[in-house]
Amino acid sequence: MGPKDPSVQPAANTPRPGGERASVHSLRRRPHAKVLVVGGGINGVGTFRDLALQGVDVALVERGDYCQGASGASSHMIHGGIRYLENGEFRLVRESVVERNRLLKIAPHYVKPLQTTIPIFSTFSGILSAPLRFLTHKQQGKPKERGAFLIKVGLSLYDSFSRDGGTVPRHQFRTHKAALQELPALRSDVKYTATYFDASVHNPERLTLDVLQDGEKAGRAGNPQGAGAQGDTARASNYLSLKSMSPEPNPGTGRGSTVRLRDELSGEEFDFTADIIVNTTGAWVDMTNEAMGAASAFMGGTKGSHIVLDHPGLLAACRGREIFFEHTDGRIVLIYPMGDRVLVGTTDVDADMSEDAVCTDEEIQYFFDLIGHVFPSVDVTPDDIVYTFSGVRPLPSHDATQPGFVSRDYRIERRASGTNGTGAVVLSLVGGKWTTFRALAEHMTNDVLTELGVQRKVSTAQLPIGGGAGFPADEAGVQKWIKAHMGSGRDADRTAGLLTRYGTRADAVMEYLDAAPDQPLRSTRELSVRELEFMAANEQVGHLVDVLIRRTSLAFRGLVTGELLNEVAEVLSGPLKWDAAASAAEIRHAQDVLQRFHRVETHSLVS
Repeated sequence: MGPKDPSVQPAANTPRPGGERASVHSLRRRPHAKVLVVGGGINGVGTFRDLALQGVDVALVERGDYCQGASGASSHMIHGGIRYLENGEFRLVRESVVERNRLLKIAPHYVKPLQTTIPIFSTFSGILSAPLRFLTHKQQGKPKERGAFLIKVGLSLYDSFSRDGGTVPRHQFRTHKAALQELPALRSDVKYTATYFDASVHNPERLTLDVLQDGEKAGRAGNPQGAGAQGDTARASNYLSLKSMSPEPNPGTGRGSTVRLRDELSGEEFDFTADIIVNTTGAWVDMTNEAMGAASAFMGGTKGSHIVLDHPGLLAACRGREIFFEHTDGRIVLIYPMGDRVLVGTTDVDADMSEDAVCTDEEIQYFFDLIGHVFPSVDVTPDDIVYTFSGVRPLPSHDATQPGFVSRDYRIERRASGTNGTGAVVLSLVGGKWTTFRALAEHMTNDVLTELGVQRKVSTAQLPIGGGAGFPADEAGVQKWIKAHMGSGRDADRTAGLLTRYGTRADAVMEYLDAAPDQPLRSTRELSVRELEFMAANEQVGHLVDVLIRRTSLAFRGLVTGELLNEVAEVLSGPLKWDAAASAAEIRHAQDVLQRFHRVETHSLVS
């Protein structure tokens, strides 16, 4: 999200009643860490977890909510990136496929196999233009669609990368008649379809929270490494921004540097020192470096937008699989069923970092056009849209290279601050994508460990993430788990919903729910009073909108109503100590975010 995003601003102009947040208090009480990670997207949170597992004293700050920026605006795919083969990024594709296979094993509660079909309308088209695209990373003249021959070559290479520890089946081709039997709503002139498997993540925000909580847990259990009795060695807070840095060494210790942090909910500021600062602020890396007194020009992000549709006809046309194809402009796009909704994306245009990242009318028309390109009989209108979202990809500066050809790989830039390098070492992450977050975090952590002169203790390659530990292996196991955990007035649907939201961490949630009388909300059967209280106590909810967008998928599915806003605000006002004015401000703030950034019209909400 862009710098004007209101969800990083206080809902009211005065400090909130009730005192300091526990996450902020932990950092103020002991204002030093060996490593400070700035940025709470998936790559920053992954690095935080990995460092905590090594016993390193680490802190993380995020100016908005966790997974609020590009990490929360993805296409919800965990994929090898077959189209990156055309860019010659073979290392990235291999790493991505390996990491996709790993995440299917270590995060099975959120990462699921995704059957993907490519509709193909020619046989040999693109054979001559593909080598030029490969060599120049530019489109030569009018786009020529990729034909069956090129796609067959790419998928065969993709399959070869997938063999390393993977269990997904090889790709399959279907000719015209069989293709239309499988997907009868496709254009009648389809010549072939190619079907292969990648993976999806329906709850990226909750997966990010699981990774974060794994890190916090490791900090409570690990070696203090000098922290003494003053608290945990893995501390994190959202809504805490870095305002400036004094690059010179801390006078008290003769090492590290001092940064000024601001609590975005109360407006209060304090100093914090660290020996190493890891900048994982995505598309805002250069702005963060500038705030730290060392401007850089690493980034050149592109904006990607999506729409979410409530459209039974389009959902049926997909037959439960992602439709992944090349639009008429050469852009690779997708139509992706998610539950009873359909996600359509994505655009790839140069981003203006001074403007909010929002889905425009032009982009929406582009999405309607691409749907018609493969499903001509499916009529889609703006009334079918229940949610839109946009984010800025953290891509490297790319000069004249067209956005679609910019590398999706990552690199780490190092600099030493202070006179003669006596201040903190700053490591800036340039690039990075969802699929490779674990491997990227491992790379960043290894660089930090080298700076500290410390050896790695634990590998994360086979370590289950959060509620993925002990998650049922198949649908029969899921049904058995649900049956075993029903009770206390909790039916199968409610139990299944908790398993979907938390994975096996639902055990702890249910224990909390059952410890006192509970009741479902009037406005939705998917939440209860005690579950909201659990989120407030354990998941660093800062704003009402955090629950709607990132702790649940209610906004994504178009299920936010005025009644829901009022009821959730009423429940949260107790544990979060909001008075009547703060609760009203939170409702207005949620309305503003939903309308400005997601096209959820305020006429359906409270005024």
